[in-house]
Amino acid sequence: MILKSRAFGQRYAFVVVAITFTCLLIAAGLRAAPGVLLIPWTDSFGWSRGIISLAIAIGIFLYGLMGPFAAALMLSFGIRRVLVTALCLMSLATFASAFMTNPWELILSWGVLSGLASGCVAMTLGATIINRWFVKHRGLVMGLLSASTSTGTLIFLPGFALINNYSGWHAVVLTIAITAAALIPLVLWLLPERPADAGLVPYGTTYNTTAAAATPRLNPIHNSFATLFRAARNRNFWLLFGTFFVCGLTTNGLVGTHLIALCSDHNISEVHSSALLAAMGAFDLIGTTASGWLTDRHDSRKLLFIYYGIRGVSLIYLPYSNFSLESLSIFSILYGLDWIATVPPTLKLANQIFGDQDAPIIFGWIAAGHQLGAATAALGAGLIRQIEGQYLPAFVIAGAIAILAAMASLTIGRARVKAAGVA
Repeated sequence: MILKSRAFGQRYAFVVVAITFTCLLIAAGLRAAPGVLLIPWTDSFGWSRGIISLAIAIGIFLYGLMGPFAAALMLSFGIRRVLVTALCLMSLATFASAFMTNPWELILSWGVLSGLASGCVAMTLGATIINRWFVKHRGLVMGLLSASTSTGTLIFLPGFALINNYSGWHAVVLTIAITAAALIPLVLWLLPERPADAGLVPYGTTYNTTAAAATPRLNPIHNSFATLFRAARNRNFWLLFGTFFVCGLTTNGLVGTHLIALCSDHNISEVHSSALLAAMGAFDLIGTTASGWLTDRHDSRKLLFIYYGIRGVSLIYLPYSNFSLESLSIFSILYGLDWIATVPPTLKLANQIFGDQDAPIIFGWIAAGHQLGAATAALGAGLIRQIEGQYLPAFVIAGAIAILAAMASLTIGRARVKAAGVA
């Protein structure tokens, strides 16, 4: 591996990014699959949307909750060990779900197990990789890796919908299981633990900023909570946590989980509505990568204000549109460009405020807020649809909350927190 790495020189950092991008893409595809499978599971088992939404919400919540613990586990046991273990569990959990017959098995496989596993292959993985492998262009690379999580959420949906239409939902879960397993040898072969292990230095510097950083054998649970307690004494942590809660609520939880069902209520097929999400994925790859480029050059708070403002207006607009090709196309373009453009400026603010050493774990806690918001919307919108018979209130409420998050973003400070405590 070292010889291969040295052949690329510092540019091997981009090979590491490519591997990480692929893993994040597959994990995001796993998290997106219930959006396609919600109706087939309802038809196949007769389970209510409420119980299926509960399983999805548990998976999303645990996906986010694992963030800070995943960062601490990577610090204690290494990125490769954690990543390989997570991919194994993702594969086994989705494979086992092909044989489920009861709701508790859905909750266990797609809620608990896949949530815990995919939570180790999420935004905190990207943050950890970037802080180890890059000194320059961190915003741009984080934009690219962030795009992989959201693009994976969206671009797999048309494929999953087609597989479901032709071969049934069992084929969908088996496809995910096989793909996750196939990544394991790639990670073992091509992913060094840190640049020094491959005889390299981080991209953008001439000295090894991580050479002396041996993997510490810290208690990951204690380390996660100790870092949280330090951060929680700073109001900026709660502003970042709260705004990112809204990010998750308005993306994965609401649109990612319920847009196909919303379109189905307006007599739009799963294949066509999933194609809308795929279009969002294509625009998201552009929008989030561009957001990383902008984050390297402009005030992150102002960028967040713009992103959340556009998102809020789009959500309020959608349920009042006529669901024509034109209106849905406008929504998919705007929402795609804005889908998870919030990640690069949020990570930059976390790095500025809390420093590189604590930032990956703290960003993990902030990302937990993202998934808590997503879980809230996944469950809440499902219950609103079940009680009210329509999704309109869910989308209007989410849009109003996004506008509030836009205003709150401008109040996030930029003072750095000292390693031993809060400045």
